[in-house]
Amino acid sequence: MYLELDKKPQNKIALIDSDGQQATYGEVVNFSNVFSTAIAQRTLIYVLNNNTLGSALGYLASMVNRVVPLMLSSTMDSQLLAELIDTYHPEYLWKPIDMVCEEENVMFEKCGYVLVSTGLEPYPLYEDLSLLLTTSGSTGSPKLVRHSYNNLEAQARNISAFFEAKKDDKPMVDLPINYTMGLSVLNSYLYAGATALLTGLNPLSPKYWEFLKTNEATVLTNVPYYYEILKKLRFFRMDLPYLQIITQGGGKMSDELYMECAEYAQRTGKKFIPTYGQTEGSARMAYLPAELALEKCGSIGRAIPNGKLYLINDDESIINEPDVVGEMVYEGPNVTLGYAVKGEDLILGDERHGVLKTGDMVKMDADGCFYIVGRKKRFLKLWGYRVGLDECENIIKGAFDVECACVGDDERMRIYVNSEAELDAIKKYIASKTNVNSSAFEMHYIEKLPRNDAGKILYSKL
Repeated sequence: MYLELDKKPQNKIALIDSDGQQATYGEVVNFSNVFSTAIAQRTLIYVLNNNTLGSALGYLASMVNRVVPLMLSSTMDSQLLAELIDTYHPEYLWKPIDMVCEEENVMFEKCGYVLVSTGLEPYPLYEDLSLLLTTSGSTGSPKLVRHSYNNLEAQARNISAFFEAKKDDKPMVDLPINYTMGLSVLNSYLYAGATALLTGLNPLSPKYWEFLKTNEATVLTNVPYYYEILKKLRFFRMDLPYLQIITQGGGKMSDELYMECAEYAQRTGKKFIPTYGQTEGSARMAYLPAELALEKCGSIGRAIPNGKLYLINDDESIINEPDVVGEMVYEGPNVTLGYAVKGEDLILGDERHGVLKTGDMVKMDADGCFYIVGRKKRFLKLWGYRVGLDECENIIKGAFDVECACVGDDERMRIYVNSEAELDAIKKYIASKTNVNSSAFEMHYIEKLPRNDAGKILYSKL
């Protein structure tokens, strides 16, 4: 069974959410059996996640029964959701009960969620296709990452190994489980037989801290933006004796904040473990051992267990010398099958064969630790979510009669448009479409975008 859920002590609590709901491993297995009676065939389902017991049960039951879930946010823009439904034809939706329309065919209800039949004819599925995740946050791109069962099982084993996950652990799962890193926390700690603490609450909410403290969370995983919030909340002065590990991924953290995390961990007897990953690698592909955190500020460390990292030049020759920048390549069993951009792609097999060119420009030091220095392709990680610059341009141009160019870094996207009157409206619109806070977008009026003789935008000029 998926994640060996049936081999765990069946009376052990597997999931607790901040709404007060919980389930044992035995109840997860029993629900999966009920789920199989409603969906008797292998097919595609959309799980609209809100990080509650209901959404986690839908995901796990789908995986146990070889029903393929596409994990999406329950707050996703309705128009973008409709477009994804039209593109991939899910036969079922698993969604919060308050999202149900009168005309929908509800099959059953559990923990605030309902199973809905769409009546759509599903596309054929590759036999080892296990899971679909979006590639770029919630910008509505139809481009999906195709996972295999081996990808996810290998990821769970490997992450459990380098975090030394234990059955007594209680990790906070506050990153969305429709996001690759949030899902990896859930998978790896359930594989270890631990109790996952699910919440969609924000650290700015007192209920978040009440939930964390009441359940004595042992592991905290988050992205750089949230550690910035935690710093303002004086997290590094809090008395949390049960917390054993703080870990970070989802983008580059400032050196100052990195060192504050490392020093806090050393001072309080905890571990700070920076990580690196991509959806295409089933989340994490590298980690820095806790004992190196103070010594290797800013490093993503080395490859996870059973993985391999190396750098290549433009001619794809391998770089062996330290401090030479090249594109980082990862090899391992957690490398995903490839992409899908339309329903017919769900039948495609393994196109990567365990090798992933990350698109990140990286250097390696003399000790074999890697440091990211930039990105080869046009995407950013805003608030921990990967957001495509080209996709955002298309969204803006599709809604406004403007010329537009998007550039930026992992802290802020800069948007240039040739209409001064539309600046505020565009900022609000792109924030709503991406589900990223509007403070991550910086608007600029430009009379004319710089272009080359072929009419292509000269992004370097911006």
